[in-house]
Amino acid sequence: MLVVSRRSLLKSAAGLVAAGSLLKSPAVLAQAAPLKLKFGNDLPATHTVNLRLKEAIEAIGAETKGQLTISLFPNNQLGSDTDMMTQLRSGALELATMPSTVLSTLIPAASLTGVGFAFTNYDKVWAAMDGEVGKYIRGSIEKVGLVPFEAMWDNGFRQITSSTHPISSPEDLKNFKIRVPVVPLWVALFSAFGAAPVSIPLNEAYSALQTKIADGQENPLALIESAKFYEVQKYCSLTNHSWDGFWLLSSQRIWKTVPKELQEVMQKHFNAAARKQRDDIVQANAEYRKNLESKGLAFNETKADAFQAALAKTSFYKDAKTKFGDEAWTLLQKYAGNIG
Repeated sequence: MLVVSRRSLLKSAAGLVAAGSLLKSPAVLAQAAPLKLKFGNDLPATHTVNLRLKEAIEAIGAETKGQLTISLFPNNQLGSDTDMMTQLRSGALELATMPSTVLSTLIPAASLTGVGFAFTNYDKVWAAMDGEVGKYIRGSIEKVGLVPFEAMWDNGFRQITSSTHPISSPEDLKNFKIRVPVVPLWVALFSAFGAAPVSIPLNEAYSALQTKIADGQENPLALIESAKFYEVQKYCSLTNHSWDGFWLLSSQRIWKTVPKELQEVMQKHFNAAARKQRDDIVQANAEYRKNLESKGLAFNETKADAFQAALAKTSFYKDAKTKFGDEAWTLLQKYAGNIG
């Protein structure tokens, strides 16, 4: 007959309790089953955003010793921007970068920085986005079940390309068939100039230009190069008509389940990568122009004052102020100056 002492029994019980507590700890759970997240966006794999994201994802994996792995799916592999926003909110997709103007179809305040000719240089842009304007927009994003990371990524100042003629003055936009994102603000912007904007997702833009559904499009130089629009366009007019950035977003449903220490690692590396990517765009713009010129794209400069004056004669700025509200408009003008 086996005899078990009371002391031995208590020791065994204590061991089981300790083991149970250990198994419940996030670190052990992570080691047993690494957390795997999907990251989607609409940009080509060669775009500077995806290059910096890849570096950040590798750094996150290294620091967490494999406890957190993130798989990047560029170029709309997980669906259109609208699809990915729906997936983020439901928790089917964990992470994504989203252009602010596209995000504005769900959160109107997100397109505040895309108002035509509001910003004239990067000093104003980053003062606003790292300051009160960014804070205001993040608050609006959080209300719809998304978690915005603090540092915004640069999509750059937008330029107009064309297969028919250069855009040198506001008059050159009249009846011009231009592809724009599925964003009401930019439809309104080009409509105000008398153009004929066509809303087409980015992954369909090349074929739309190739088949003449649109004669032109507008995007930053980095995207014009990475999407190879120079193959179906002849002219690039440096209008700087609008600035846009990318928000790095997490599904709120998923974010709440991620251990705090892993959240902090992601915040650290993704925010640092965003600031590196900002520098990439500034340094690369001159190179982008040289490369695009070597591929046959003809560049021309424009005067922003002429376009802004023409826009001010329409109801565009008045309508934008009504849409965004007095609080948002006051914050925008604090950094951009008096517009409209």
